[in-house]
Parts: sequence; structure tokens; C-alpha cells
Amino acid sequence: MTENQEVITLSHVYYADGNVSILKDITGSFLKGKITTIVGPSGAGKTTLFKLCNGLISPASGDIFFNGKRIDTYEPTELRRNVGIALQSPTMISGSVWENLSLPLTLQGKQLQEKKAKELLKLVGLEEKFLNQNVKDLSGGQRQKVSIARTLVNQPKVLLLDEITSSLDRVSQQEIEALIVRINKESFTTIIWITHNLEQAISIGDYSWVMMGGELIEIVESSRLLYSKNESVQQFVKGDIE
Repeated sequence: MTENQEVITLSHVYYADGNVSILKDITGSFLKGKITTIVGPSGAGKTTLFKLCNGLISPASGDIFFNGKRIDTYEPTELRRNVGIALQSPTMISGSVWENLSLPLTLQGKQLQEKKAKELLKLVGLEEKFLNQNVKDLSGGQRQKVSIARTLVNQPKVLLLDEITSSLDRVSQQEIEALIVRINKESFTTIIWITHNLEQAISIGDYSWVMMGGELIEIVESSRLLYSKNESVQQFVKGDIE
């Protein structure tokens, strides 16, 4: 394997909600410009891991680094501009696609230029005519594309994707997958993608993290996920663990 730069690194990270342990001794790195998929049964702690990676919550113990600096040394808005997140059910403000795309810059007291807005729509495969359309009239796939475009306004170095295709039909899912792969290749954006779809994890990912019960069980090249020698991972990919 060629030498790769670590963009986000977790070192012995623990997280608890009250007396309930959510993450236990997570140590691993996400590599710059790669797509890492995160798989595991429900309750494995995958979404909590994401919230830690962009500073929405802080670990009980352990260290998290972004580009070699502890993430708690970054100003929160700076960190989230660099580490963007798109969710399964994107939250939209009432109004047009334009108003939603503008939101990240509006919050910074800046303005989104129309040319840039049209470029973002084109990037995610939407025509310019969508710019003035009301978001309530969009399909699920279109809303997800607008959500991704909005996340890209800040040109993040890392894109966290949390089950973004799980509620979409097959065609929309394939369109989003192709979009993310294109963003990764063209912009060298580091992608970290939580998915329950093993086929997707394998076909999209360079690497895969397998999480269970709050622990990182294995980091493996995605193409080797089905051939893991770890017994727990074998049970999971066979569907014996849900």
C-alpha cells in the first residue's frame, strides 16, 4: 500500500451517555482522498462517531485529530466548514432551493453568488431551473442532492455521509453513489460513509470499518470485506448479526 496521509485520526476514544457506554477504545484513521465506508448493526455507535468527528460532541476520553491538530483546538464553525455532514433525512428550511443552498454562507454573513449556485446544482446533477423551485416540491432524491450541494458550499475537505441513500429508490440511490464517487475523484474529497447496504459499502469504498457494540472490530479493504477472517465480521456479513 502506498503511503497515505491521515486526515482524521482517533486515538483510544471513549464516549458515554450518562452511565451507558456508547464507544469503547476507538483507534483508527481515515485516509485523505479515500472513501471509507462504515458498516455494522444498529446501535454500533456509527452516528456517534460522526458527531465526534465534526465536533458536535466531545469524547469522554481519548484524542481526535484533523490534519494533525486536535479537533478541540479548532473553532467549531471552522471545523464544520472543513468536515461537512449530510444526513439520511436532510433538514430543509422553508423556501426555495436557492435559499437552502445559500444557508451556510448566510450564517457566516456572506452571500452565495448565482453563478456558484448554478455550478453546485450542475455538480449534483440538477438543472438550473431547480434554483427557484420550492424544496417541498422536490422528490427524495432531489432533496438529497440539494442537501449534498449545500454541504459542498463550504468546499469541505471531508464529507461525512450518514445513510444518505437508505430511503431512496434504486435509481436515485445509484445517482447519489455516482455523484459521491465523482466528487471524490474530481475534488479529492475524503468521504466517510455510514451505510447498512453491504453491496454499496463494498462497491463504493476503498476501506471499510466494521463496528459492533461500540467497538471497532476491523478495518479492511472494502473489496476484502466478505472474506474477513474475523469471526464476528463473518457473522455480520452473513446476516447473522443485525
